[in-house]
Amino acid sequence: MVAPAAAVKNKPRLAYLDWARGVASIIMIQGHVFHSFTDPQLRNSSTYQLSQFIGGMPPAIFLFLTGVTFAFLLFSLDKKALSTGERVWQALRRSGYLFVLAYLFRIQLFITGQPGAQWGDLLKVDILNEMGLAAAVLSLLAIVPALDRIRLSAAIGLLIAVAGPLFSQFSFDGFPAFVRLYLKPDYAQFSFFPWAAFMAFGVTFGTIMRMIPPNKVERLLEWGALLGFGLVTSGRFFGDLDYSLYTKSEYWLDSPTLVFVKLGVVLLLLAVAFVWTEYGLHGRRSWVAIFGMHSLLVYWVHIELVYGQLFMKWKETLPLNSAALVAAVVIVLMGALALGKRHFLPNKAAAASL
Repeated sequence: MVAPAAAVKNKPRLAYLDWARGVASIIMIQGHVFHSFTDPQLRNSSTYQLSQFIGGMPPAIFLFLTGVTFAFLLFSLDKKALSTGERVWQALRRSGYLFVLAYLFRIQLFITGQPGAQWGDLLKVDILNEMGLAAAVLSLLAIVPALDRIRLSAAIGLLIAVAGPLFSQFSFDGFPAFVRLYLKPDYAQFSFFPWAAFMAFGVTFGTIMRMIPPNKVERLLEWGALLGFGLVTSGRFFGDLDYSLYTKSEYWLDSPTLVFVKLGVVLLLLAVAFVWTEYGLHGRRSWVAIFGMHSLLVYWVHIELVYGQLFMKWKETLPLNSAALVAAVVIVLMGALALGKRHFLPNKAAAASL
């Protein structure tokens, strides 16, 4: 989610990646608003269920796009006269940066959440924490050539996805609590299994993007859309089967099938984003793309607005139409924040996206 500034310096941003990230940000905001403000008695409604179903996609999009930009960083390191250890270290620095952001975010929420916030809240594994751990693991790909990186990152993504149900069943007795939090699938956490699979697949896609000529990217996205459609349709087919290779697996928690369905949706979104930005907008920067360029700031601020203390008296009290209105207001506010950030601090855009 965080675009490495070193990798994009002096290079134009890819508008369709920003646009896809912006779409994910908007979907994320509405999902969080409905989750925070909707009256619990209305949570069985089709409107609320649809909001949360769609709202489950942004983490996969952000992780995949973080993998893409991480691949750009690894590819740029390949071209420098660095030793293997130096390349790995430079990649690990990106992981460290993500961890610093993750814990600064948790500390800020802990401080503003007083007096109700608990010390244990500092250990919560959010999406930035998961990105940091995934980046640390994927940093080892810096030791292999780019072509091998394509195969290895895809294999790692597949392995992480299929291992999800196995780690769900593992007890983690005797392990430190933070190990369980980072590795064991949990509805309230972003565990390495299976979420890191999206970042690994993003590295695969990003490496291919860097290895092909720029005029072939459109063809790559066409093939990506076909693959995405196949993943969605086949994923739904296998997900509906009664037979499973696992003794226990929860579809919405750790199912490899769900990972592949979401991956398919991400690939389809990238194709739509490319067509729209290239042929609909004709290269003009849209407000959605600006949203995406500053998605880290949007993520950070909207979490405080939606889940913080400021509007506590309205939490879990609103009817669906009022929750929708609040979502629209928050989206407009975050759009204004992103536009203001772009206008007043334009040189910081490259490091502002999730």
